This record gives sequence, C-alpha cells and structure tokens, in this order.
Amino acid sequence: MTRSRIIAAALAVALTGLAGCSAGESVDVDGGSTAAGSAGGTLTAAIGGEPDQLDPHRTSAYYSFQVLENVYDTLVEPDADLKMGPALAAKWTTSSDQLTWTFTLREGVRFSDGSPLTAQDVVYSYQRIINEKLNAAYKFATVKTVTAPDPATVVITLTAPTPNLLANLGGFKGVAIVQRSNVESGAIKTRPVGSGPFTVASYTSGDTIKLTRNDAYWGPKPKLDGVTFTFVKDPTVALQNLRGGEVQWTDNLPPQQVPALKEDGAVTVATTPSTDYWYLALNEARKPYDDVNVRRAVAFALDREAITKAAKFGQATANQTAIPKGSSWYYDYTPYRHDPDQARQLLGQAGVTGRTLDLMVTSEYPETVTAAQVIAAQLKDVGITVKIRTLDFAQWLDEQGKGNFDAFLLGWLGNIDPDEFYYAQHRTGGTFNFHGYSNPAVDTLLDQARTQTDEGVRRQTYERAAKQIVDDASYIYLYNPDVVQGWSAKVTGYQVRTDRAIRFRDVTLNR
Repeated sequence: MTRSRIIAAALAVALTGLAGCSAGESVDVDGGSTAAGSAGGTLTAAIGGEPDQLDPHRTSAYYSFQVLENVYDTLVEPDADLKMGPALAAKWTTSSDQLTWTFTLREGVRFSDGSPLTAQDVVYSYQRIINEKLNAAYKFATVKTVTAPDPATVVITLTAPTPNLLANLGGFKGVAIVQRSNVESGAIKTRPVGSGPFTVASYTSGDTIKLTRNDAYWGPKPKLDGVTFTFVKDPTVALQNLRGGEVQWTDNLPPQQVPALKEDGAVTVATTPSTDYWYLALNEARKPYDDVNVRRAVAFALDREAITKAAKFGQATANQTAIPKGSSWYYDYTPYRHDPDQARQLLGQAGVTGRTLDLMVTSEYPETVTAAQVIAAQLKDVGITVKIRTLDFAQWLDEQGKGNFDAFLLGWLGNIDPDEFYYAQHRTGGTFNFHGYSNPAVDTLLDQARTQTDEGVRRQTYERAAKQIVDDASYIYLYNPDVVQGWSAKVTGYQVRTDRAIRFRDVTLNR
C-alpha cells in the first residue's frame, strides 16, 4: 500500500530490462566501503503519519517504509532509473535455462549490532516470508528453493523463468534481509536491526523515530549523524515547520501551494512523475457490488478530472488504468466517460435504487478525504448516497483486513514491474485482494505474464489482463500522482525518486 520515491526519470526506461541479466550473464561491482563521511548533524523529516510497525516483512504502510528505507538492505536495489543493481549481492549469475540464480554477497557486511550478515540470513529472511505467508510471499511464487552453500553464496532455484525476479528481490524494503534473533525476540517491531546506513536509536509512539548513523555500514558512510522522523498529519503545519526550520525535509506539502512554493525559492520543492496509482475499490463480497453492472455504473458516474483536480491541484494525471502514461508498459484504454445517464441506466438494470454506500477513507492520507467528498457529490447525482467514514490509518487497515466496508479509497505506491500493479490486487485470493475480485481468465493471464520471458508477448498478456480488470471495474482507477517533496536550503545531495524511496544516505546538512 501500500507500497515519493528532480529527476524526471523516463518511466519507459525505468520499467524495462528488470530481469537484470539474461541467461548466463553476470553482474559485478566493486565491494567494500569508503572512508567515513564527515558528521553533518541530524536532519528532521516530517512525514504524514506514524508507521504501524517497523517489521519490514509484516508492514504494508508507506510511512513504515519511509523509515525502513534507511535501516535495511535488500539483495539488490533499484537505481534512480529503477534499474535493478547490486546491494548486498555484489554479483550474480543465471543458468542457461534461467531456473537457477546464484548470488555472491559482499565481503564483511555486518548488521548494525556488529554481528555478521551471511547467506544464511538471506535464506532465513526469504523462508520467513514464504513459510509464514507474509505480505511479499506472492513475489516468491516461482521460487522452489533458497539455499546457502557457503556463507557468501545464495542459490535460488525456480519452477519457471521469472523475468521480474530481481525486482521481486529488491524493489522495496518489504523483502529486506532481517536478523533472526531480532525477529524471535519481538524487538523488530520497534527496534529493528538492519545492515543499512542508519539504525533505529529510539521510537517514541505518537512523536518521533530517531535514527543514528550506522558506522558499520558497508557502503559510503552517511554524512549525517542521524535522521529524526516526526509525524505531521496536517500539510499546512508540515510546511510551516519546514519554513520555520523545525524540519528540513517533508513530503507532506499542501498540493494547492506547490506551484507558488516552486517560485518563491524559500525552500526547495521538487516534483517528478511517480509509478503510483490511486483508486476506488468496491467490496464484491457485498451485494450489490458483486454485480459488474453496479461497479461499472459507479465508474461511469465519476468525473476523474474533477476528482484529480480537487485532490491534487494539478499534481497528478487522470488515468483509467494502473500504469502511468510515461511508462513503456502503459496501456491506453479509456472505456469510461463521465456519463451519469449511462450510470443510472446500468443501476436500473441491476435493480438498484436509493442505495447508501459506506466509503472508507483515512485522515493520514488527506487526499482520500478530499476525493471522497467529490465522489459523494457525483454519486448523489445517480441516486447513491455516500457516507464517508474517516479513520486513522491503523483502524483503516484493520477494517480493510476484516472486509468491513462497501468501498475504500487508497493508492499503491512505488511499483516497478507490471506484476506489482496487478497480481496481488486482482488475482483470486491475492494477498491484497481485499475487495474479493475473482475472474479465472484474469488469473490465467496474470500467471502467464509473470513467467513470460518474451517481452512483446508479456506486454500483450498484461494488456489483456488490464483490459479485463478495467472492464470488470475490479479497481476503479482515478489518477497517477506526481511525487512532491520539499527541503531546506541547508540540505544537499537529496534526490526525488519516482518509486518514492526516501534515501538520506547521501545527504549533507549544511550548517
């Protein structure tokens, strides 16, 4: 949920070549770390809400991953163009049949408590995700075995070629390499032990999470002494704190003020197209939303341009499919126009009149509240009364998991491979298919696409799946937002990323 990440990286480049290396090809980088960077003070970052927990394998909250991006490592990781490259793994090879991947770990990597990180930690982390069926388990669907023949080598065998394996192993910190003792003690929820550039020093619920520099980090040592994350729900307050110097970075800016902020120069404000999408989901386990005509009626009743303008003030692009227009995987399909008459006709065919709809939103994502107000006005025009239920994000996640909603609004953040846009959300029984969608034809297409090595065939398969998902109104897609972030003039070395990964490891705070 998922899942701001001004580099205007062309997504056409960003989302191609994610398999990393072809059969028999190897990738290598120089290992080792550089001399320690000079201390640079503590940067204070204002994020829009509090993490639900800091266990990377169990959380699905973006606020958690904003912190965890700076604490954990993955086997591989995306660069600024979202091309997967080395991280904990210095090199890897693939067999000629693409069913065996062999990763060689960097030498001398340690967790932040000083204990060595070995191949067995990689095996433990992946088996934990798979065996406990945690959030990212769907990314390992084709994984047959994960073994550690020696402390520096990880071997992954597959049941079928998997062109997006590298993206699955490093696209986000939900597949991070964790320390077994930290998990078994339960401390991982609030005091995680990773191998990343910073370590969690303290977590004060409702207030702050404080990170300090990990001087044992295998890469170039961070210049900052630490990072303090504060939780500021109100974008206006976050902006005031940034202008006043109480914080030096935030991604919680009032969208209506972004154009003016870019012009005044008092703070740096940068934007770039994202790989995110925002959507409305109707609960198909409840009548009448199990009827595709009712869902299509809602889709026809909505004016996406008006919703996008109200929620994002020009910092987003309306879209009827998931993948944004800048991507080479974009599928141009727009079957729904704003047509209240068509919506009323479909509702009449379904026998639905005078319906009240419970729409669940969260105050920690204010745009969902704003969008819900516009949606309520538009659905009222076709005879549906919307009752907006605003919850804090922890309550929202609990209600979503229980299926206690007619509809909800939210977004998926930081997607890389097409599989991440569709599989877990729309395959029958998918990890994040909370709305109960099921179509055997879509299941078949999604299963085929994730193991298809011919990119042209894979693209066509995803387009067929996307068309059916949109026709079925499984999700009613609304828009692709821009990444918008702001920081103090004292901050240098920070880059806005299309995948919303918040990385402070290269940042300097000038005094």
